[in-house]
Amino acid sequence: MTAIVLLLVGLTIALIALALVPRLSDRRIVFGEEPDQPKPFGYRMSWLAVKTADTAAVIETLGLVDATSTNWNSGIGTIYDDSLSDMYVFVSPPVKGWTLVAGVPLPHPFGKAFADKLTPLLMGLSQRFPEVQYFATFPIIDFFGWARLHKGRVIRAFIIGDDGVIWDRGRLTPEEKTLGLKLYDLRGIKGRKGDAGGAIVLYPTEEQVIRLAAGWGLNPLMLDKLTLEPGTGFIARAPAAWRAERIKRPHNI
Repeated sequence: MTAIVLLLVGLTIALIALALVPRLSDRRIVFGEEPDQPKPFGYRMSWLAVKTADTAAVIETLGLVDATSTNWNSGIGTIYDDSLSDMYVFVSPPVKGWTLVAGVPLPHPFGKAFADKLTPLLMGLSQRFPEVQYFATFPIIDFFGWARLHKGRVIRAFIIGDDGVIWDRGRLTPEEKTLGLKLYDLRGIKGRKGDAGGAIVLYPTEEQVIRLAAGWGLNPLMLDKLTLEPGTGFIARAPAAWRAERIKRPHNI
């Protein structure tokens, strides 16, 4: 009798499992589409600020995949979600004449060992839109950076990572000087040694990166303070071409 009961219980569990399979396989992420007010972001994030209200043109130029309409709440929530942030970027509705593209998977120059995918991306945008800005702040890996391009020309670019300065182009801007970012000093102290015997390296802070973004155009942490009509942007998958790739070097014979 006990064996029959156990068999019936087992069959019941199996039938329930089979009934759930289609539902689980069809599960998809649902993004909110109700227009809402801007939501702030900035810490532990990278983003582009593109001087245009044509979000569709930005999506096309970047080659984003499966762009889906979504509101600020879902968009910002997705790019900070532990399980989704590596795949998606959020394209905002126009904010004071700018379109913001935020997300961890934006291309970043991680050093000479990696292919530079950021410069072509910024140049492509800058040739289509009058001004393009890039910002990144990831203190956990000592990676900070910013760039400003105008009509296809790099006005200023600075990126520093764990191994030191990766990109330094153009003169220090007035906004950087206002923040006390004397980054040219890095060259002068490169050979000095600290008390522990290691090289002295100066890094910006997250607050300085965000304040620089404010000086150049928009402060992403203050977006919720702006008086704007509720709107929706887009959530999209980052193209595979953005993935970091190590430069393949020929083996010594």
